[in-house]
Amino acid sequence: MSEYVLELRGITKKFPGVTALDNVHFKLKPGEIHALMGENGAGKSTFIKVITGVHAPNEGEIYLNGQKVEFSNPKEAQALGIAAIYQHVTNYPDLSVTENIFMGHEKVQKGTRRLLWKQMHQEAKEILRSLGSSIDPKSEMGALSVAQQQIVEIAKAISTNAKIIIMDEPTAALTARESEELYKIAEELRDQGASIIFISHRFEDMYRLATQVTVLRDAKYIGSWEINAISNDDLIVAMVGREITQVYPDKKGKIGEELLKVNGLSKTGYFADISFTLHRGEILGLTGLVGAGRTEVCQSLFGIMPYDKGKIELNGKSVSIQSPKEAMKLGIGYLPEDRQLQGLVLQWGIGRNITLPALSSIGKKGWLNEKKEASIAKELAEKVHVKANSIFDLVSSLSGGNQQKVAVAKLLTKDLDIIILDEPTKGVDVGAKSAIYEIINELAAQGYGIIMISSEMPEVIGMSDRIAVMRAGRITKVLDRAEVSQEVILEAAMTDLSKKDAG
Repeated sequence: MSEYVLELRGITKKFPGVTALDNVHFKLKPGEIHALMGENGAGKSTFIKVITGVHAPNEGEIYLNGQKVEFSNPKEAQALGIAAIYQHVTNYPDLSVTENIFMGHEKVQKGTRRLLWKQMHQEAKEILRSLGSSIDPKSEMGALSVAQQQIVEIAKAISTNAKIIIMDEPTAALTARESEELYKIAEELRDQGASIIFISHRFEDMYRLATQVTVLRDAKYIGSWEINAISNDDLIVAMVGREITQVYPDKKGKIGEELLKVNGLSKTGYFADISFTLHRGEILGLTGLVGAGRTEVCQSLFGIMPYDKGKIELNGKSVSIQSPKEAMKLGIGYLPEDRQLQGLVLQWGIGRNITLPALSSIGKKGWLNEKKEASIAKELAEKVHVKANSIFDLVSSLSGGNQQKVAVAKLLTKDLDIIILDEPTKGVDVGAKSAIYEIINELAAQGYGIIMISSEMPEVIGMSDRIAVMRAGRITKVLDRAEVSQEVILEAAMTDLSKKDAG
């Protein structure tokens, strides 16, 4: 019996002009949760695809329980007990939960093509209950929350009798409570004998679950360590190749005159009586528990979700914002939380994405001035330090951090005063986070007023001049930087104003 359930030796994978994995090693023990970390673009996605049979390596060997294996396709990897759960859930939203769980390995009556629906529904129900979930197997997949969809993906892995489960950024879109539920499920699977590769940018995931961590950087294997044998600082150096001595930059600019005043803004069912101000050169953090109404408030300021009542003043003048087009004309830009679905056109080039909001200024009578378009795009891509071969590279080919930079550059094509950033570092690695913080700080120094929604308290504290804390659709407290701590924010985020008012 081998000491390792999975072993990769000297794996190299090349694509035209790119080495995606370069002599990578990895060892996974039975019943182990092993963290895999690295910046976006480090090779983690290719690593997953080699293990699951999507890509065959050009060099190197894969061993399962000491036996050398080669996969021609994902079906072969699945048959040997390997399953992957991806960050962006790959499901069939219009089909039932049961259909999603058994897709590709349906239960069929012997000698016929008749599907055994009753058996599949029952087995799906049993697997879901074993995961502590009460999801109805007959319900439509698209009607479930992201957290519930993750559970269905785990159920799918269990239904294939997977012994090696790869979890790719499973907590990226989950709340703290949902993440804790996922941790418990991962631990139960481990205790039942499964081995888990847990890929994450979040150190709290690693410390909470893993006993071992392997780091990839620039497609290369950097090293493996026991969790309690490597410091946070050393882990960051391993991931980014340099020390990040200061994650949050020093404030460069000065806070100027009032740009925005919001008074009593309300939207039935979402938020009520929202009041705050924003000044030129200021970063206003907007935080609170997920579901507190932060995004909805900012969508109303940008005209995506019209508000029912309240008053908005821009530069001292009362305005009514009914659409994103009106908001941008008034000098408000918005970076959505889901950059891939709402912020970017992934199959377009970098340049075309950046200049999309400014087509009217770079075209004439329906014709684009391509030279002018390329010039603007190149200037802005360089301004936010997008790493790419050229502005004609597809956005889909970029790492998460660089996609986020393109989304920020896109905002800068318009003449804006206010920039709203919804979870600007979600799903990006520690090195890219540091770069995005520097960009945000530079924008504030240039005189933009910035509203930054974030669920990460260290980020809010490290970046904001003032912090507005929300709970259940209301602002419970506005804090100055000097009086801020995680405890004060958490207390404000959990304060029930309705009970306080009633008392």
